[in-house]
Amino acid sequence: MAITRRDLLLTGTAAAALPALGSVAGVPVIGTAAAQSAGELPWRHALSLFGQIKYPADFKRFDYVNPDAPKGGIVRQIAIGTFDNLNMVVSGVKGQVAGAIGFIYESLMTSSLDEVSTGYGALAEAVSHPDDFSFVIYRLRPQAKWHDGKPVTPDDVIFSLDSFKKHHPRYAAYYSHVVKAEKVGERDVKFVFDAPGNRELPQIVGELTVLPKHWWEGTDAQGRKRDISTTTLEIPLGSGPYRVKEFVAGRSFTLERVKDYWGRDLPTGVGQNNFDQIRYEYFRDTTVAIEAFKADQVDWRTENSAKNWATAYDFPAVTEKRVILEEFPNRSSGVMQAFVPNLRRAKFSDPRVRRALNYAFDFEETNKQLFYGQYKRVGSYFEGLEDLMATGLPQGKELEILETVRAEVPPEVFTTAYTNPVGGSPESVRDNLREALRLFKEAGYEVRDRKLIDVKTGTQFALELLNEDPSFERVALFYKPSLERLGIAVSVRTVDPTQYENRTREWDFDVITKSWPESQSPGNEQREYWSSKTAGIAGSQNLAGIKNPAVDKLIERVIYAKGRDELVAATKALDRVLLWNHFVVPQWTYSKVRTARWDRFGRPTELPRYGASGFPFIWWYDADKAARIAKKS
Repeated sequence: MAITRRDLLLTGTAAAALPALGSVAGVPVIGTAAAQSAGELPWRHALSLFGQIKYPADFKRFDYVNPDAPKGGIVRQIAIGTFDNLNMVVSGVKGQVAGAIGFIYESLMTSSLDEVSTGYGALAEAVSHPDDFSFVIYRLRPQAKWHDGKPVTPDDVIFSLDSFKKHHPRYAAYYSHVVKAEKVGERDVKFVFDAPGNRELPQIVGELTVLPKHWWEGTDAQGRKRDISTTTLEIPLGSGPYRVKEFVAGRSFTLERVKDYWGRDLPTGVGQNNFDQIRYEYFRDTTVAIEAFKADQVDWRTENSAKNWATAYDFPAVTEKRVILEEFPNRSSGVMQAFVPNLRRAKFSDPRVRRALNYAFDFEETNKQLFYGQYKRVGSYFEGLEDLMATGLPQGKELEILETVRAEVPPEVFTTAYTNPVGGSPESVRDNLREALRLFKEAGYEVRDRKLIDVKTGTQFALELLNEDPSFERVALFYKPSLERLGIAVSVRTVDPTQYENRTREWDFDVITKSWPESQSPGNEQREYWSSKTAGIAGSQNLAGIKNPAVDKLIERVIYAKGRDELVAATKALDRVLLWNHFVVPQWTYSKVRTARWDRFGRPTELPRYGASGFPFIWWYDADKAARIAKKS
């Protein structure tokens, strides 16, 4: 499954205790024996892709929360960039605003943070599907309501699915196999799929963010009819534990806890959503944001820069323990982060060219000089998920799967374990550049007057490294001299977020940096990342423009895996084929989440295995700690 918006935000919403338990294949279900014998499908309180469900239908709370956590206080967080849209259906709501908007809505299901790919009912109290996964039915909770007091209905669910599919390119691909959604009962909505056997689809539709149809089909305060296909700064109506309190476009955004939230007493809501207010302060520059943190203008910072982590937090409040620096292990997700050549451009179509670009990248020296040695080189499209990474040579089930595409993949897939070039010394760098030139020569290039020339056209090989983050320029500029030593004409360009979005949507770039998050259970999102179909869809995640029949076939093996063992084998096979096609130049990763916080918050003793810090959802405002900080200030 994809890393969903709620997974990234670590939200926990609602799953009610349901009566009359039975069991089907070890999974608790709801319904009488008489009803089951009459041919009705069992109703479940939760779904898991593979394996057992941890929490029974009558569970009281998640193990990782503090049920006595106090409610109150405010938490101020940093947001980078700007925003001009609060309509999440329209592609372009990004970053922290996208996350903040996510707080006000509910989905049909919500994930627990101490299990892999298990969802519990949120807006839905129960779910049912046949053994062949050809459709799924969700039953809404009777108490689920919008913040205006109106009930959440099947019509809202159907409207939401249709809106996302029509107006959001990414979700259009993600929900493309849902051919129909229909109301089949007072509180029941049925999703019909285009084919049986895709065990992930019932949970994928469970991730659907549900929007209020009646509100979107109404008029705003000026009497103008709302249009879900356009951007808006009107505060939207939600059904979740928070609502939008106030905002200043591009500068700040504040949520407030809904005191009469309909799901506040449900088991998966216990001990969560404890802050009265969650506020985001926007900064255009990370340096200014850090200074604001030091001045106690914001409470919490997640640090993505190795340089900042090593150098920017040496100030008195840290020494005095008023500011806490802490790293949290990230066990829930993996990543491929890379320089991404645009394969739609002919100069990047040859895999030898793309491999040569990898030989020109000296990660080891980059890590030493720019990152204080903190990072690890990415060597897998599922880096960080050890069970799913292709290692060594293929064997067993993985080899069996690869045999089905042997004629369509590089021979090295079967004979050589993939590794990135290793630099870090003058000798290694010279050897790597020599190998890069050899690959370019095989691809039809030669050096003339210190310029790498296409023999057929007589033109110099040139590329632009495009960025949207000014702080990333130093990385591109570190890479540039190595490329220039090969005779490549290199330019580094940083543009504002809007221009960057427009250029990438139109595939108007040579090389960009992109990261693709991966979950413990890969599935349908792989189509959007790497499939031939999405290479031509504007706004898709297949920014590389990959069109490869073997990759397409292996994606389907991942999606239609019949068990965890087959899923792992198919994922490793996909990983191996992606690597040996040299579609990208892998960059680096870090296995922990770096955080800095003013010490005015409490948290559960044991944090969830797959929740990293769990902040802010299972933390709370600690008035005593806050008072101690105030006295020292």
